[in-house]
Amino acid sequence: MSITRADIEARLALLELPDGGNLVSRDMVRALSISGSEVRFVIEAPTPEMARMMEPLRAAAERAALTLPGVSHASVALTAHAAPPTPSLKLGGHPKGGDSSIRPEGIKSILAVASGKGGVGKSTVASNLAVALARQGRRVGLLDGDIHGPSQPRMMGLSARPVSVDGQTMAPLRAHGVSVMSIGLMLDPAKAVVWRGPMLMGALQQMMTQVVWGELDVLIVDLPPGTGDVQLTLCQRARPDGAIVVSTPQDVALLDARKALDMFQVLETPILGLIENMSVFHCPDCGHEAHIFGHGGVRAEAETLGLPLLAALPIDLETRLSGDSGVPVALGAGPTAEAYGTLARRLVEEGRA
Repeated sequence: MSITRADIEARLALLELPDGGNLVSRDMVRALSISGSEVRFVIEAPTPEMARMMEPLRAAAERAALTLPGVSHASVALTAHAAPPTPSLKLGGHPKGGDSSIRPEGIKSILAVASGKGGVGKSTVASNLAVALARQGRRVGLLDGDIHGPSQPRMMGLSARPVSVDGQTMAPLRAHGVSVMSIGLMLDPAKAVVWRGPMLMGALQQMMTQVVWGELDVLIVDLPPGTGDVQLTLCQRARPDGAIVVSTPQDVALLDARKALDMFQVLETPILGLIENMSVFHCPDCGHEAHIFGHGGVRAEAETLGLPLLAALPIDLETRLSGDSGVPVALGAGPTAEAYGTLARRLVEEGRA
């Protein structure tokens, strides 16, 4: 009796895969050939990583083929799909398209999180706000626009490199219910980004237009400190629906926060309000309340400008540990997480996110 393909597949269908299905139902059998009493075929795994773990299954498939009457020799090879092409984006190229829009389709709202100076916790606020909005059931994206100092990969617990399906566009990574893109995911974290303004603007354009963001309720953009080229490009070409300015209460930080507020006014970007970060420290041992950076400075500034104070966030060990570990504090259930939850609900209720 001659050996048929159906005979071989019937035996291979008995070999179950750890994550469900079998070699036949998962369409992993390739190049099956029968020559007299000899059988040859290839098992193609979905990924190179899976292929490295499938040697026992390859050997089992070979033995299964040999159990068929009339089969004297079976040769089974193991391979995998080629790894997806890495993005063919030339990072840091000059922006293109003049003043044309770089706002991605399918995004209902873009919110910029900004600060006049570094070190006030802007990126911490951006990541936790994104997570808090996701916990409210919103479809959220987080774009790390701080090209020189991208910190969102660490804060969101991401280290994989984004891949491209077509060599032209990239898919964002997912963490804690948020779609994330950062130039820090594509460069050696130990290397400095030594780029001039046009290259920064080009990188922002690429991350806005060559990333497949999909349908989002809100895209949070973590801007770099200051009032430079990245801010200008975002406000003029993506037209954010609102900006949130983060500052500590101290006078030195407020001096620069005022410049950020003035920039958004000049660029006609709606200012949703201010956040006072590191507002108070509660000693976990004795309960003493200390105002390390002063207190109420941002609230007073907001009242002077007629803007809302959106939140007054504490400085605490939990926030620092959570950011360093890649598990934002907003995922928890403590007072800081509740503060971010309140902020997220407010933005949703006001139709901002």
